[in-house]
This record gives sequence, structure tokens and C-alpha cells, in this order.
Amino acid sequence: MRAAAGMVQGDAVPADGGGVALGDAEFRFLRDFVYEHCGIALGEHKRQLVQGRLARRLRALGLRHFGAYCELLRHDPQSELDNLASVISTNVTSFFREQHHYDLLVDELLPQWLQQKRRSGDRLRIWSAGCSTGEEPYALAMVLAEALERHGAAGIDAKILATDLSPQALETARNGVYPLERLAGISDERRCRWMLRGAGEYEGFACVHPRLRELVTVQPLNLLHEWPMRGPFDAIFCRNVVIYFDQPTKQRLFRRYAALLPAGGHLFLGHSESLHGINDDFELIGRTVYRKLG
Repeated sequence: MRAAAGMVQGDAVPADGGGVALGDAEFRFLRDFVYEHCGIALGEHKRQLVQGRLARRLRALGLRHFGAYCELLRHDPQSELDNLASVISTNVTSFFREQHHYDLLVDELLPQWLQQKRRSGDRLRIWSAGCSTGEEPYALAMVLAEALERHGAAGIDAKILATDLSPQALETARNGVYPLERLAGISDERRCRWMLRGAGEYEGFACVHPRLRELVTVQPLNLLHEWPMRGPFDAIFCRNVVIYFDQPTKQRLFRRYAALLPAGGHLFLGHSESLHGINDDFELIGRTVYRKLG
């Protein structure tokens, strides 16, 4: 049977999602689409991963061909963009991952910021960009809430913005409910104070304390698209996000971050990320911690 005009021809996807190769034309289309809309660079070594993950998505949509999925993206990209981003991206996170960042906040930055805000009356804002399922912003909320109490700064307007591209990840972040084994990075003291153990149907789970919910606002955001917030932010956490981007995309993204940070504002990256050779608006002041020059 002749394919419809513009259709990228594909093979049927078996019920188990395996045994069928993602064709060259389809992979090229998906690679270009994902780069254009998500900024994620998919090399040839990602083909099998894309095939396996998309096979499950095709079954959910009732589609039998990779080509049919490409055609859906071609004619109505926005209808499937969020789901595709969730399938392609890998949401790996945990509470208090890279503990040295939180130590810097507790020992140095938060006391300095709160003292400055108390004098100036300005608000305090932290952005968790690529928040995934919410462990990072809620860990930030714990140390922020504790600092506000410790330094007698309860009257300061302090908030954390948490954004991500994946609707599934954001749903978990909004709910703030996690299996008990996901709490391993939280100290016993903080676990007792900030996590509420579930009962009945929520046995084996814990929910974040309402005080943390007050501090965190969860919103969808594609980092490549327009940003509704205007800042300024005292700190931006963008950890283990730009590892998916190519050099030009990283350069554009870090310029935009710099525009939302005042002189002296801080940018936190993941353990395998660096601004070296990418952006000169910042100086390195610690392990994957940068301060904006100015």
C-alpha cells in the first residue's frame, strides 16, 4: 500500500516493543524534531534507547508504525511534544544530591542573602530549572525554611520556582509524595520534621510537609522557549540538564541565565558540567558553583 503524502514509512511495532528497528528516515526526523523543540542532541548511539521508549508510547497511542508517530509530530507537534520530551529525557534525581551545594547554601549563602534582604526589603528567589520529580526543590525548601527560622527572617518574601519539561515528572513534583526508599538522602532529623509518613493506601510513602509546599511553585517550562519569569534570581540550579545539549544550545542557555542573575548571583551545575569555554559571565567559586561577574 502506498504511504500517505509526507508519511515517513515505518515498520509495525510488535506488542512487546522489540524486534523492530527504527528506520534511518524516522530516526533522522525524530532526532531533528527533538533538537528543534527540546534542544536535546540525539546521537546515533541513542537509537536503541529511542526505539525502546517510543515503542511503549506508540502502544499507548494505538499506533502500529514509527512512521505514523512521525506523521503525528509533523502535523500536530504541540499535542505530543510534552509526552515525547518525557519519553526521551531521563529523570534521575534524589534528595540532597551533591550535598556540597546544600552545605554552601546553609553555611554561607543563605545567611548572607537573608541579612541583605532584611536590610533592603527585597525578595529572595531560587530557581530549580529541570526540577524533575521535585526532590531538588523540596530539599532546597528544607534548608531555606530552616534558615528563615534560624536567622529570624520569617517576614522575608522567599520562594523557590521549580520547572521542568516533563508533565509526568511535574505531576510527581506537585503531589510531593515519594516512596520511603526515595528518602535515603534526607537526614533522620529532617525526615522527622519535613516528611509525613503515609497510612492506609499511602503505606510505604511519605508526603512533603505543607510548609515546603508553601515555598515551592511548580510550573511547566521548556528551556528553549520563552520564559515568563523576569527575575532576578539569587540562585539558579541547573544540574544535570545541559549534558543533553550541544555547545551552541548551552551557550544560548547560559546567556539567558546570566540575564536573570544580578551581579554576585549564583549558578549551580551538575557534577559533570562546566562553563569552561562556554560562557565568561561567571567565575568558578567552588565545585560546580559559579558566581556572576559584574
